[in-house]
Amino acid sequence: MSFDQTAFYDFILEQGIVGFFDQPIKLSSGRYTSWYVNWRNVSADVFQLERLTDFVLDFLADKNVGFDCLYGTPDGATKLAVVCQYKWAKLQSDFGPGKYPLAMGRKTPKDHGEPKDRYFVGAPAGRVVVLEDVTTTGGSLLKTVLTLQELGYDLAGAVTLTNRNEVMDDGRHVSEVLAEQGVPYFNLSQGLELLPLAVKKFKPSQPIKQSIIDEFKQYGESEIML
Repeated sequence: MSFDQTAFYDFILEQGIVGFFDQPIKLSSGRYTSWYVNWRNVSADVFQLERLTDFVLDFLADKNVGFDCLYGTPDGATKLAVVCQYKWAKLQSDFGPGKYPLAMGRKTPKDHGEPKDRYFVGAPAGRVVVLEDVTTTGGSLLKTVLTLQELGYDLAGAVTLTNRNEVMDDGRHVSEVLAEQGVPYFNLSQGLELLPLAVKKFKPSQPIKQSIIDEFKQYGESEIML
């Protein structure tokens, strides 16, 4: 099936993946925000994870991203990548022994052993696509990409479920940094498109909306109207 952008946004809102804080909270990037994107509850539920993997695989097919292995950023998208890889590999006409890896990365590499054992619980192989749940300044995604490239892997792309549309401290977006590394960047959803839909559905207060508007003035790829 082809990727349905409207259905994906409906899924995000239905599952409460995007929402608002009464008081700004600190992100792992060190920035403060009044809105959140949280994919953890979906990845913890088999039924909803099944739905999510269908969206991801449809998206990859629509974008004609050729790959042999889906690899999740350690912790952030590990389960998503494993289930996507399993489902996708079984659909391939040459599915058989030794054809497709089921890769998992370690968040903290072991200090001994061969690279495949130090960095992975099951190493990637072939053309690799890195999956991430949320991109803000892209720290974990960039770290994963650079680690894989240093280990000699061929990266076909980097895909995130939600791009918060923020720039890094130097004014660049993670997509620009990845392009410099020769890695195409894709996202299934964007904050600039999600937030107006979430505001309409959840009706946050005017101070919360103003806080988000101010965030985008400071950190956003562009300003936002809510």
